[in-house]
Amino acid sequence: MSTNIAHRRLANQLINSPDSFEPEEVVRRLGALQAQDYLQAVWAVGLRTPSATLAGVERAIAEGKIVLTWILRGTIHCVPPEDVKWLLQLSGPRLLKQAVRRMAQLELDERTLERSKEIIYNALTNGGIIRRPDMLALLEGEGIRTDGQRGYHILWHSAYSGLICFGPRSGKQQTFVLLDKWVEHSRELSFEESLSELALRYFTAHGPATVKDLAWWAGITLTEARAGLDAVKSELIAETITGTEYWMPAAPAAETQFPSKEVHLLPGFDEYILGYNDRSAVLEPETAPRIVPGNNGVFLPTIAAGGQILGTWKRTVKPKGVELNFSPFEPLEHKWEEKLMQAAERYAAFLGLPVLKTVFEEEHTAR
Repeated sequence: MSTNIAHRRLANQLINSPDSFEPEEVVRRLGALQAQDYLQAVWAVGLRTPSATLAGVERAIAEGKIVLTWILRGTIHCVPPEDVKWLLQLSGPRLLKQAVRRMAQLELDERTLERSKEIIYNALTNGGIIRRPDMLALLEGEGIRTDGQRGYHILWHSAYSGLICFGPRSGKQQTFVLLDKWVEHSRELSFEESLSELALRYFTAHGPATVKDLAWWAGITLTEARAGLDAVKSELIAETITGTEYWMPAAPAAETQFPSKEVHLLPGFDEYILGYNDRSAVLEPETAPRIVPGNNGVFLPTIAAGGQILGTWKRTVKPKGVELNFSPFEPLEHKWEEKLMQAAERYAAFLGLPVLKTVFEEEHTAR
């Protein structure tokens, strides 16, 4: 049954879909993609857009067709521009309340935070774009300390207050812009409408999934998740699998009829894994710690074969191409070898580089 869940998720998440979307359409379909690691995030979009290139995804970000900001669960996501504000209204108040104690530990009282936001607003008010180091230097110059984690939390708080979001990258540096200047058109939804919209987006793009999965993904209470689901049940279908109720789109993708025979190089923090509270349908519990070494919260890029997570991978970009290092959990079956090389070529094509070599950290073929 876990294989059935896995290949349905691959199709609904557009990882194993015949349809071709623009980068911004992928983000709109999924509702939000986790993006605290920028290079992983752009590949998360590219993976779901067969013809996409790194330059194309970055262009969509630079043109404001995809917005990066702190949204769900207190972390950075790619979101559609028209949805940023109602998502902030849904998640911001709870997260800001939860952060009060941490702000106090950092000696960031309300007066300091408001003064910081005033400085940031004045610096960006004419449509400016400021790099993160320059923004922190600006605050320091005005007498606001940014040492330790103070700078991060000032920016985080300003984003959840609806003041700023990330702008286009400047080299390897994050930049910030005023949210109101960057996002021209916004949808206005009530709290109840926000819950139902989020539930419909989630189960359409992440199904089969449970109401507990939705609550985890959105960072809302189980009661709120149930309310959102109740409002859109007529647009979804339910199926009980091994005693658990799963929800999914009423019109399943064509690929859900067949088990996946593909290999995919998933980015770190990908929705295919982090989009669920229960990940056992695609990842064996005993190997789960291997994708988060040391339980440090950093999810490694993974290898998905037949819908199951079978290992991790990493890349090294060099002037003439990219080297890929594969670390399977167990020896891979021969049938996956050619598919793995195809996945490597696809990733390199996204970067616009050739594959220089592939390396396995351990014996990778089944005997």
